[in-house]
Amino acid sequence: MLELRRNFQVLAVLPGIGHRRLDLALDPAIRFWPVHAYLIGYLPDTRPLFIARILHGARDPEELRAELGRPKEDD
Repeated sequence: MLELRRNFQVLAVLPGIGHRRLDLALDPAIRFWPVHAYLIGYLPDTRPLFIARILHGARDPEELRAELGRPKEDD
């Protein structure tokens, strides 16, 4: 998707614009940036920029937490 590539370039130049999602990932170094229905997970201190994951927003949050190493949240 061309829009994702454009955002990769933006993140490479401005890696601090993403936000932490401690509800999804235990590692506070991972930042997230939304692009339409997707979340780009990346490590802002890497050169070249390391894209860790591209996640679709329609996925089950519990599945995402498990995949990213975050324990299941209690209700």
